[in-house]
Amino acid sequence: MNSRLDELFASLHLSSPTPKGPITYLIVGLGNPGAKYDKNRHNVGFHAIDVLAEKHRISIKNAKFHALVGEGEIAGQHVMLMKPQTFMNLSGEAVREAANYYHIAPDHIIVYCDDVSFDVGHMRIRRKGSAGGHNGLKSIIAELGSDQFPRVKIGVGQKPHPDYDLADWVLGDLPAEAQKVMPDLYAKVAEATEMILEGHIEQAMNQYST
Repeated sequence: MNSRLDELFASLHLSSPTPKGPITYLIVGLGNPGAKYDKNRHNVGFHAIDVLAEKHRISIKNAKFHALVGEGEIAGQHVMLMKPQTFMNLSGEAVREAANYYHIAPDHIIVYCDDVSFDVGHMRIRRKGSAGGHNGLKSIIAELGSDQFPRVKIGVGQKPHPDYDLADWVLGDLPAEAQKVMPDLYAKVAEATEMILEGHIEQAMNQYST
């Protein structure tokens, strides 16, 4: 009986209570759903948002807006964390639906995505900008009709040679050695996000862009 009570009390502390008031920020991790894509370079956005969720005890398990979502409070903001389940090329559909429903402006949507321009272990924060060839960002820009949203770009390494197919590269798994350095990077992504939510995006860009 005592063990069951212990399990019950432990489960009650797995998730933080949902804050009152409207959702003020949407934080989106990009990736492809399904176990076979889990370790892909393209899925680092999913992993980064999982780390943020765990840090702040937010459960991303509710199915809504063609995505898995969860609500909580980070840095004094009522946030919704999102992992679109539409596959990368249609990520914008989930983002648009949530943004329209909660009346969230693009500058209050933070997106985590992979970037082949940076080495593994590096990240870069941008306040706005083009898709840069990333299909997930391209979909979000098209659906929102705006590129004025912050994004955290997570380095997954450059293609081994220019002729290497980009889709094959990003849908390939990160090597084991690369995977070892990612947890520290995801922790930095979470710290940078907290800084952005506190209204210090320029400081986050300067401190965490490497």
